[in-house]
Amino acid sequence: MSNILLASVALSLVILIAAHDWRRSVKAILILVVLEGALRKWVLPQASQFIYFLKDFVLIGAYLRYFLLSQSQNRIFTKTPIVLMLLACVAVWGSLQAFNPSLGSIVIGLFGLKNYFLYIPLIWLVPQIFETEEELYQFIRNYLLLLIPVGILAISQFFSPPTSPLNVYAWSDEAPGIAVSGLGTVRVTGTFSYLSGYTTYLLACLCLLLPMLARPQPRLWQMLTLVEVVFLAVTSFMTLSRGVILGSVLMILSYFGIQAITNFSGFSRSVRNIFLPALIGFIVLSQSFRYAFDSFFTRATTNEDVPKRITGSFIEPITNSEFKGLDGYGLGATFQGNSMLRKTFHLSPGEVIPVYYESEMGRIMLEVGPVGFCLWYGLRLVLLYSLFKVYLKLSHPFLRQLALSAFVYQGVTFISQMVYNHTANVYHWFFYGFILLLPHLQRVDQWQKAQQPGLFYGYSTYIPGASHH
Repeated sequence: MSNILLASVALSLVILIAAHDWRRSVKAILILVVLEGALRKWVLPQASQFIYFLKDFVLIGAYLRYFLLSQSQNRIFTKTPIVLMLLACVAVWGSLQAFNPSLGSIVIGLFGLKNYFLYIPLIWLVPQIFETEEELYQFIRNYLLLLIPVGILAISQFFSPPTSPLNVYAWSDEAPGIAVSGLGTVRVTGTFSYLSGYTTYLLACLCLLLPMLARPQPRLWQMLTLVEVVFLAVTSFMTLSRGVILGSVLMILSYFGIQAITNFSGFSRSVRNIFLPALIGFIVLSQSFRYAFDSFFTRATTNEDVPKRITGSFIEPITNSEFKGLDGYGLGATFQGNSMLRKTFHLSPGEVIPVYYESEMGRIMLEVGPVGFCLWYGLRLVLLYSLFKVYLKLSHPFLRQLALSAFVYQGVTFISQMVYNHTANVYHWFFYGFILLLPHLQRVDQWQKAQQPGLFYGYSTYIPGASHH
């Protein structure tokens, strides 16, 4: 009882601190995503489960402040009817599935609600975190610096034996041993609890690095960006993850391919800027870290299940739809932490799912059935289309390239784990927030430029649609 009371007090304090400044709290979540695994593995392994939920309570505090205690006229909401309609339908159907009797306990359904819906409101908070394009650029620039210490740690893990204290997963009764593959090398996780979190982080950083390479920067920051690119490339191979390498290749090809079709001048400028980092990364990888490449190549050539896993992502939803008709097994039914939840809270066992599940799309179909599946992926398709529309409408180079990069990231990772990969969950909904953020920042910049001559003559200029008058 004393432990429960202590945890309740600690979580209440976290919520109060987060509510004090919701903008900083949202930024802190992006940093906490990177550091959470280190805290769970090395700093406080005994509090691993508490730290796992820490960012969720920080986010709850930010939501309380934003939606209940801030001025309503300062909030930004999407005015696209289809997005609001789909969000409402998904919320209603998801809430019904949280009470599905097949779950055996409402506690499982509540955790399912958290995994599906807790991060969605980031769409509306993100547009008000940054007031100018320069502020957004500085945040991204500083955030990408984390790649360097995380990369150094990952390289240390790769060249350390599997028994090293550096090579552990987050503590749990059911945590597997550290993964070894390729030429008997460790599959690095950096500061993350598990491999999936680190590979997600690398793809998210690539999404932010692509626009940064084309943006004019001071010489110091240009060099740091090159260093970040090298660390990203090297440690991507050290994960021995075919998904992160394939995803990176698809993102780069799609990013430059779409630019070549829609904006050839921007495409040529981006190619010139990325040529040197790509060359340096290739030389460093092929010379200094050849062992990492060889280890990845060995795993990639000895395991040829990638095509089967990709096609399975589209086949599983069809086969899994046959088990419960229009219904599902309930929100959270395939959550990997269910056994721990049932053991901790002494919950009744739920209905047994008679099929193996791995892919995200197959799991969604099992949990919410065909109706929920169509609503969930319909919402994500509409948001993906909205990102592309934002890209086409923007005129500022950096904001336009950010929109394109976010669109490519969401498209390439569309079938990947998101609901039950909390790292991906944060990044996906943060990038969906660009739908409202980037046009807003362009209007602010246009207002500032129009304001300058007006201030010279002693009057202010009004720009329709701008948030600052």
